[in-house]
This record gives sequence, structure tokens and C-alpha cells, in this order.
Amino acid sequence: MEKVKLKDLYFSFFRIGLFTFGGGLAMIPMLEKEIVDKHHWCDEEELMNYYAIGQSTPGIIAVNVATFVGYKHRGVRGGVIATLGIITPSLLIITLIATFIENFASYPIVQKALKGLGIGVCAIIIPSLIKLFKSSIKNIYLALIAIISFILVEFFKVPIIILVLAGILLGILLGIKEKKNDIS
Repeated sequence: MEKVKLKDLYFSFFRIGLFTFGGGLAMIPMLEKEIVDKHHWCDEEELMNYYAIGQSTPGIIAVNVATFVGYKHRGVRGGVIATLGIITPSLLIITLIATFIENFASYPIVQKALKGLGIGVCAIIIPSLIKLFKSSIKNIYLALIAIISFILVEFFKVPIIILVLAGILLGILLGIKEKKNDIS
């Protein structure tokens, strides 16, 4: 396998950071196109695993995913370069806005543009969520865990960290159960 160039890591993640709005979920389609389809730096399942780990750890999901992919291919240096690539566009845009426009968010046209952008982001996220759901829910137990987790968060306001830890424990237990069934 050919060694991934640091400049390729940087500019690929720079493009993702520059052209994606709406946070981590909105970045999934861009990550898939750039990382899985174009460069083949990981497969779809591996990307979803990075995404799940990135969602479960402190920090911005896309930054965590960039760090994981960069580290996989070029170690610590690759992780740092990929991370810098994905955060540079945000830093530049925020710096420009803060420098040139006072009370930027209070402009009616900006507020309207952000509302329209929110609708577009929802349209982008839905197919990714469906794909994530299909790749994650592989049996009735996982479907039940997903449904119960949704109910606990949405209706009972259970802290997400508790569900993440419970999901890890249940995943381990189900893995042990499946392994015992394979041996039998």
C-alpha cells in the first residue's frame, strides 16, 4: 500500500472543513466521498466506527475522525496534519467574520441565510442517518437498544454518557453471547 502524503491528508480534510456546514452529522456524506470513495483511506464500516468513537469521546466529531484517519496512515504527524486541515477553514472564516463584521449574526439576511442553511443541512443528514442506522442495526437486540436509547434520551432526558457506557457494556455482552453461540 502506497504511503499517504501529508499534503493529501491536509487538503482533503481542508476541503471537508471548508464545504461542510452543520456539524458532525452533516460531514458524513463529505467524509464518505473523500475518505472512502475517492482516496480509499478506510472502508465505510471503518469510517462509521471512527465516527462512533469520535462521537463518544470529547471534542468535535469531525476533528476526531480526521485525527483517527490521519493517525492510521501517518502516525502522530498524520493525525496532527489531518486535524489542522479540518479546523483551518473554520479558524479562517471565524477570524474574517470577527475582524470585518460587527454583530454579524444580528443582520436579518444572515439570520435568513442560516435558517435556509439549516434546512439544507437536514436534507444532507437524513440519508447519512439512514445509512448509519442500516449499518449499525444488524439484529433485533441492536434494534431494541437503539429504540430504548432514543426513548431514554428524548423522553426521560437520560444523560448520553450513561447510554454510551451502557451501549459499550451491552455490545461486549452481546459479543460474548454470539461467540458462545458460534462455539456451540
